[in-house]
Amino acid sequence: MRAAWIATVANIDWPASQGLSSSEQQQQFVSRLDKLRKLGCNAVIVQIRPCCDACYPSTIEPWSHYLTGQQGQAPSPYYDPLEFMIAETHKRNMEFHAWFNPFRALMDCRKNPNPPKHVTRMHSPWIINYGGKSYLDPGLPEARNYVINVINDVVERYDIDAVHLDDYFYPYRIGKTLFNDKRSYTQYGKGADREDWRRQNVNKFIAQLSQTIRQTKPYMKLGISPFGVWRNSNRDPAEGSATHAGQTCFDDLYADVVLWMKKGWIDYLLPQLYWEHGNHAADFTTLLEWWNKHSYDRQVYYGVGIYHLSEPKSHYSVKEVMWQLNDIRSSTPNTGYSFYSAVSFDKIGPALATDISEHFNRFPAFPPRMPWIDSIPPEAPVVTNTSAGGKVSLKWTQANPKKELLRYVVYRFGEKEKVDLERADRIVSIQQTTEYTDPENHKHCNYVVTTMDRLWNESKPGNKISVD
Repeated sequence: MRAAWIATVANIDWPASQGLSSSEQQQQFVSRLDKLRKLGCNAVIVQIRPCCDACYPSTIEPWSHYLTGQQGQAPSPYYDPLEFMIAETHKRNMEFHAWFNPFRALMDCRKNPNPPKHVTRMHSPWIINYGGKSYLDPGLPEARNYVINVINDVVERYDIDAVHLDDYFYPYRIGKTLFNDKRSYTQYGKGADREDWRRQNVNKFIAQLSQTIRQTKPYMKLGISPFGVWRNSNRDPAEGSATHAGQTCFDDLYADVVLWMKKGWIDYLLPQLYWEHGNHAADFTTLLEWWNKHSYDRQVYYGVGIYHLSEPKSHYSVKEVMWQLNDIRSSTPNTGYSFYSAVSFDKIGPALATDISEHFNRFPAFPPRMPWIDSIPPEAPVVTNTSAGGKVSLKWTQANPKKELLRYVVYRFGEKEKVDLERADRIVSIQQTTEYTDPENHKHCNYVVTTMDRLWNESKPGNKISVD
């Protein structure tokens, strides 16, 4: 898994500013995709719902002002940004993970730019102001159901590859300021410990979301990107990590992500390991090893904080990032990472991108399979040699009874080489069309083609085509 986050909140990554024309938005997104593809990425995680608003046409929530400069106003000339982004991403054989912030309602609780029918106006009792922002109260079943309906609406209408949620459900603690959920706790807490009750609220939300989106599309992935520390060992000597983080998933954000993995409610975790090797509070190696031991047969990828490279007096360096990528690649069973965030590559110059593409991503990689969702590969294609004019040309037919998104992988091996699908350096094309012409003139070699379904199950090689 090689990914990058593309954040829309505050126009961090895309679009670069509010109120750009539709063509400018599209050009910027395509440019961002092309840079990431050149870097070797095979997925993007795009924030499509930053604050109970939408970067797509919705009958539930208004257009995001991060697109147009005005909440509720569609792009002009009109287009569907989400449909466009998915199409461009799939065109490049990359996955599109739709990133939702589940409970944040307003970035500034003093300003509400939303129309009268917005959730913050129609259901003001659901809203809690905290730290200058506004949140839907996760303790209210109706608020949780609302968020699930918003997410499932996207799952139903769009060809996304995964639903992705970020790190906070209840907000990060701010000093001794209390998150005032007294009303919902009084109504639903029934005398339970409030912190246990909050965790149970989030557990219910994740379990219900998982069930709902899988009923809609059984192949849909659900991924969570939690804060990088689940619990410190001083709070949980048996299960916690040897860290001293000021806040943690379990104790402060009420996100028991380990339980979600054990229960099989989610398909991947992407913990944000935004600390360097040797950090006194949260050492990178310590956390990498801890998360590896708590995967419970689900995928665990790792968030890499390249944004630190553009910070003044940062402990990060290109060497540190490369060290982290090497550790992830060499010590995790199903390796994967995501960069936070895409715009950082613009800010820090070309050195890091060059090093990554040359040392780690020289050859293609496919996102890890998820056999608990689907483990049955497609049938192998039937390949015909249609060479003419000195160029090797192949054409194939493919059974596709499910009418699903298929990708084809063309491998080229030497005349005496064994056909080995683990040889990523022998991949010459990943494509969706059923014809391939080699732009180079190769003699004494063999070509094979395989088929991959949308969950990256790979078929057996089709019939071998030999070129004398």
